[in-house]
Amino acid sequence: MLTRLMARISTAVAGASTLALLLPAQAHATAIGSTPVASFDYQVGGVTMRIPTGCMFTHVIRGEGKKITYQNAGVDCGFVGALNAGFCNWRIDFTYADTRNKTYRTSRGATHTECKIDPMRNNAPQKLPRYGKACAHLNINGVRRVSQCHHITK
Repeated sequence: MLTRLMARISTAVAGASTLALLLPAQAHATAIGSTPVASFDYQVGGVTMRIPTGCMFTHVIRGEGKKITYQNAGVDCGFVGALNAGFCNWRIDFTYADTRNKTYRTSRGATHTECKIDPMRNNAPQKLPRYGKACAHLNINGVRRVSQCHHITK
């Protein structure tokens, strides 16, 4: 009985080792992160707008190594946050920094004057020159309100 068990274990280990050698690992990566949007007030045409709690800023990134094939960021609101008038004069930027936290590239989004409860932006694929981090930033009335970052590593 012990001999049969040892034979099965040896066969399983040999099979797994063969598969590991024959099938190279793909270096594809996906990262999804969300950061709460803190409550704040801002002015639009003399009217005070209030963003309550209950909104999340989500940043999705897909790629391989230093190549980003897909990137998206946007706001989702629930509970009380879903009842607000939306985000006015909003812009979403993407930035890329090296491992020393020095920003070397910025993809600045367009400023949208309309009010939207769920602002969102896709970014073009990127080929990064070095490892570091990729961040998305939500700006309201030209003020950065929330950021979400992913580290790009080997």
